[in-house]
Amino acid sequence: MKILQNSGEPIYQQIANQFRADILAGKFAQGEYLPSIRGLAKDLKISVITTMKAYEQLAEEGLVTAVQGKGFYVNAQDSEMLKEQHLRKVEESLTAAIAAAKIAGMSNTELVDTLQTLLSMDEL
Repeated sequence: MKILQNSGEPIYQQIANQFRADILAGKFAQGEYLPSIRGLAKDLKISVITTMKAYEQLAEEGLVTAVQGKGFYVNAQDSEMLKEQHLRKVEESLTAAIAAAKIAGMSNTELVDTLQTLLSMDEL
């Protein structure tokens, strides 16, 4: 797990985002436990409170469940819900890209061409 200390994003948010992406990508199986709060805090050289905040955020989203004395395990993920969450992320990212393109003075055609170029590079 990579944490950027000088990022504008809070550390707990970086942790939650990385676990969220891994869970949604299927890198953690249903019922699998996340690393212990203390262990992760020690590995990342951060506060236990920061790690706990990230895990609590994931629990609020329904991605994990806390078990007293054992830690947090990954909940079963509904494939339709996962698809919707991914689609929402794509829409948010594309909306941000459109806004940035407008600021940069790009035309719709230039934006589409850029997207097509990036898609073709990804296929390589």
